Amino acid sequence: MLGIELIEGEYDTHNWLEAVRGFEREPEKGARCAICFDRRFEITAQKADELGEKIFTSTLLTSPKKSLRQLKHAGEALGEKFGISFVAPDYRKASGTQEQNILAKQDALYRQDYCGCLFGLTMQREQQQKLADELFSPLSKQIQPESIEARIELYEQRWSYEENNMAYKIVKERFLNWRQLHGLLKVKKETVPAHFLPYSTLKSHYTRGKIDVQIGNLHYMNRDEVKFITLSCYNELGETNFATVNELIFNTPSFEKELKIRNQLINNAYDLSSILVVDSIPTQKVEIGYKSHIYEDVKEVLIKIS
Repeated sequence: MLGIELIEGEYDTHNWLEAVRGFEREPEKGARCAICFDRRFEITAQKADELGEKIFTSTLLTSPKKSLRQLKHAGEALGEKFGISFVAPDYRKASGTQEQNILAKQDALYRQDYCGCLFGLTMQREQQQKLADELFSPLSKQIQPESIEARIELYEQRWSYEENNMAYKIVKERFLNWRQLHGLLKVKKETVPAHFLPYSTLKSHYTRGKIDVQIGNLHYMNRDEVKFITLSCYNELGETNFATVNELIFNTPSFEKELKIRNQLINNAYDLSSILVVDSIPTQKVEIGYKSHIYEDVKEVLIKIS
């Protein structure tokens, strides 16, 4: 938008984690932040020096979660090392933060509500009594609602609209979100492959019982509203062709497709009972260890304007 070239640095996760080892529980504006600034600013100052620039700065200066004093100290120290000046205006004074938000909204820019550090995010979500769902990356590779991957998809679509001069609007929607933390099925003490459909929940983290009735495609366990379907049923409803549940677990279809399967099985939009997909319906007693999180959330939605 501003005609400024973007030079992308290496996303050096491993070395950063090593540098902040032992400082994981430091609060915002603490010692971990200082270590992080030193690393980031040194790379930036070095690149500025290579390009023959005389000044450098940081977008971190705009963040209300960061210490201006810490940022200036780190920037000036690295600037002195490379012989360039660190520019550090106070963008927050005189309602600067509010003005940033207004300008970002006008241009539909993405603004995250946490520092980019996974430790800072975890502590912030703990204080808010919220799930740090940005850190979830399911084995299934499924893109889940309001995940980092979902946001990337949305903004890639936005770029496509802009490149093709198509009008659009980004709006926010409040919705019920869900994340699975872990799921385990045992039959006669042996672990059996099982896939839990989205919005499966369990009253406690453990239950056991026996499947005692079949009604249509659903096989009902005699406790805790748990239901089972076969993989063949899943394939038929989802128009898929998975050979085994293990294959399904690691290559799960889209979240939306699985919701359609669930809605075909249970005609109740408010139903939160666990539905397990298995290769064959167990005839012995089963044990289930399961934990999921269901919560109110907000997501961005891209709407094309015709």
